[in-house]
Amino acid sequence: MSVKHPIIAVTGSSGSGTTTVRQTFERIFWRENVKAVLIDGDSYHRYIRADMHKKVQEAEASGHRPPSHFGPDANLLPELEILFRDYAASGTGRMRHYVHDEADSLKWGQPLGTFTAWEDIPAGTDLLFYEGLHGGVVTDTVNTAQYPDLLMGVVPTINLEWIQKIHRDTRTRGYSLEAVTHTILRRMHDYVHTITPQFSRTHINFQRVPVVDTSNPFIARDIPSQDESFVVIRFANPRGVDFPYLLNMIADSFMSRPNTIVVPGGKMNLAMELILTPFVWRLMERRHGAG
Repeated sequence: MSVKHPIIAVTGSSGSGTTTVRQTFERIFWRENVKAVLIDGDSYHRYIRADMHKKVQEAEASGHRPPSHFGPDANLLPELEILFRDYAASGTGRMRHYVHDEADSLKWGQPLGTFTAWEDIPAGTDLLFYEGLHGGVVTDTVNTAQYPDLLMGVVPTINLEWIQKIHRDTRTRGYSLEAVTHTILRRMHDYVHTITPQFSRTHINFQRVPVVDTSNPFIARDIPSQDESFVVIRFANPRGVDFPYLLNMIADSFMSRPNTIVVPGGKMNLAMELILTPFVWRLMERRHGAG
């Protein structure tokens, strides 16, 4: 953690909804005039897309467990920890970008599934914002969880997470249902051992829980809407959280435990704004107070 160079990390698996949280933070940063450097977790993958496909095929052909983007072998986790460490110490570090789609390809002038060159983080930023798979990962050799001043998990129930991934990958990325299902199964070991343990280290978790039948995610025709969901928001340390204020501001919300508030899914964006804006205020006040 750092007073002068704070870090906010949002962690969640593919299709969990971390992009929505990133957009909420971007609105807060714009409104509060916070200059943030945005780090995409995919930029710390080890392989370009073509090489990753080759690694998976080779492993499956030889009868070994294939790598996945969830696990440490397919990612530059030591480099990610170095980024967090260096930024917390001096506001510096190295970053690059991953070319996800056609818009990125046009912006960076590179093929899909590749990386831009490494570059220095711009000088004079107020904080670092990370959104990806490994903001709170801990292994025998790496500990990124020790650095974020705010570590946040985005964790839909597992069937909802799969539904969101299936719909995104089949409808916007052109994959078949069989291919997406295979990816889900291939990633399961790393999901259990690398992704889920992070959510016990987070300061806040947002978990969307549908109230419609999602018992077979592989045949679901639609992603349950926010109005067909509740959001369970758990605080690791509830001290200082103004729950009466939140209950008053968010209609139909209620407390399920002393550190947990449940809000209607349609109020998730409002809840995030109300909860996260004061966190950003406090980080900036500490930073300015430190000179």
